[in-house]
Amino acid sequence: MYMIPVIFLLIPPLYFFAVWPRTSRKGQMRRYEHTLFAHRGYHCISRGIPENSLSAFRAAVKKGYGIELDVHLTRDRKLAVFHDDDLLRVCGSKESIEDLTYEELGRYCLSGTKEHIPLFTDVLSLVNGQVPLLIEMKIPSSATDICSVLYETLKSYHGPFLVQSFNTMGIRWFKLHAPDVLRGQLSDNLTKKKSREPWLLRFMVRYLLTNFLGRPDFISYKLADLPNLSVSALRSLTHTPVAVWTLRTEAALAEGIRCYDMQIFEKQNENY
Repeated sequence: MYMIPVIFLLIPPLYFFAVWPRTSRKGQMRRYEHTLFAHRGYHCISRGIPENSLSAFRAAVKKGYGIELDVHLTRDRKLAVFHDDDLLRVCGSKESIEDLTYEELGRYCLSGTKEHIPLFTDVLSLVNGQVPLLIEMKIPSSATDICSVLYETLKSYHGPFLVQSFNTMGIRWFKLHAPDVLRGQLSDNLTKKKSREPWLLRFMVRYLLTNFLGRPDFISYKLADLPNLSVSALRSLTHTPVAVWTLRTEAALAEGIRCYDMQIFEKQNENY
């Protein structure tokens, strides 16, 4: 007879255990407050500057913007900078990065330009600590091999950087094996779109209920899908930093700057 009230009493502590972030690195996170990150570099295809290209990263550095970029692990365990799960949209092929060696990727150009998919190490050499990096790990399966390769690569890099992923197991890998690295949980309204991932898992990531696995230092959330109960709770109770994406209009950028801590943006028609 008394079981139902007891169960209801357990819900709040279980919820907060699930969503609670790591709070011990707030001081380190402060250096990234108010940082504008150029989404996939400061790209503009009408000017011949494709996304996630060395020219886009060069343009971001020139403007003094932080850089948001994406990394995949190739079949020969190289880190390739590319966003999509396959090459179709940008390179016209249905093949995936994970199925190809980096040499095989060299056959493809980015969005009809002469630029090729860059190696992450080439991006690090170009940026050389001049602006912060926000590195999204693309983890399309349960394998988290990319995490160890990324960490080994970043050990010799001395510039500021953050790592993030939709895949909580990637964030958990850094929690367990590289706790010195600042890590973020990516999310949005994952339950409204089709996916091969189970609906329950997408629901949990949407509401940050998997945070107990990775204990992120910050949250990276799609602005159009905010407010979100868990994001609001963490900002209110723990002052967890929140990055918002992708800001493509002046109004969205203004809202992102006014309401959140880091902004991931794209801007058009500026002087490159």
